[in-house]
Amino acid sequence: MSTPVHALAALGSKQALQPFEFTPGPLGDEQVEIAVESCGLCHSDLSMLDNDWGASTYPFVPGHEVVGKVVELGPHTKRLKVGDRVGLGWNSGSCGACAQCLSGNQNLCPTAEATIIGRHGGFATRVRAHWTWLNPIPETLDASKAGPLFCGGITVFNPIIQCGVQPTDRVGVIGIGGLGHLALKFLRAWGCEVVAFTSSESKREEALQLGAHRTLNSRDKGDLKNAASSFDFILNTTNVALDWNTYIAALKPKGRLHTVGAVLQPLDLAAFPMISGQKSVSGSPIGSPATVDTMLEFCARHSIAPTTETFPMSRANEALDHLRSGKARYRIVLENDLNA
Repeated sequence: MSTPVHALAALGSKQALQPFEFTPGPLGDEQVEIAVESCGLCHSDLSMLDNDWGASTYPFVPGHEVVGKVVELGPHTKRLKVGDRVGLGWNSGSCGACAQCLSGNQNLCPTAEATIIGRHGGFATRVRAHWTWLNPIPETLDASKAGPLFCGGITVFNPIIQCGVQPTDRVGVIGIGGLGHLALKFLRAWGCEVVAFTSSESKREEALQLGAHRTLNSRDKGDLKNAASSFDFILNTTNVALDWNTYIAALKPKGRLHTVGAVLQPLDLAAFPMISGQKSVSGSPIGSPATVDTMLEFCARHSIAPTTETFPMSRANEALDHLRSGKARYRIVLENDLNA
């Protein structure tokens, strides 16, 4: 018989989380159940809570940056054993049979199962996933800070791999927040010359401490004009409309502007600057399970961890308000104190 799960759920759009209990039913043959130790709070949880993307169902249990220990295995699972500490991110399953899955791009599976879409996430005592989407956490990483790596971290690490960013590249990062601060840490350790675009003077010193070699004021037209034709790669981590043509102008010939920020408005871009400079614009989701493993190894090698604030999970509503206010520095982790 399944163990009842204690969780926090919203019963409708933009409603506060409240105690919620459910019984998950039989464990699938290739599923793994983990006891949740902590869970990161991501801006995507807010978007889903408010149904900004039209994909939410209620009751809605957020949480897709989970760290916990394996407590039960389906009979056909592999690579994991009871007691392993693992992480779970945005995806909790994929079909395993489509061209994308068979080529190692499970993150691009058209029928991939998202951890918080149509199912209950990690603001709970337990959560389940297909074994391929649970990544063992290296012992040298601080597990209490690792949760945000499984969404925020892999979201900015994946483009480094997919776009072939080189250690000799000059790279700009737009937005120094939950995603951007990790991008600065990764790119500095990757060997790049790293420039932070920020509209907040208060974040300038923080950006330098996080790994940027220098900063540019994204509201200063002079700064941006002087940056023309100087970047090999620019990574956008914000979800707001920007003057995209200015950033295209800042790229070298064959440079790339890449977005991981979920900008809801269409990108307003002029074609000729891209044609004449052979420049490109692209985007990406989280990475494959193999890329997550690579990221975790890279973090362990270079002692990289998210900069986090912690709240008890029972105070998740307070943490959500803190995130909404824009005051989070830079990721929030909820430590599980719900009744098991």
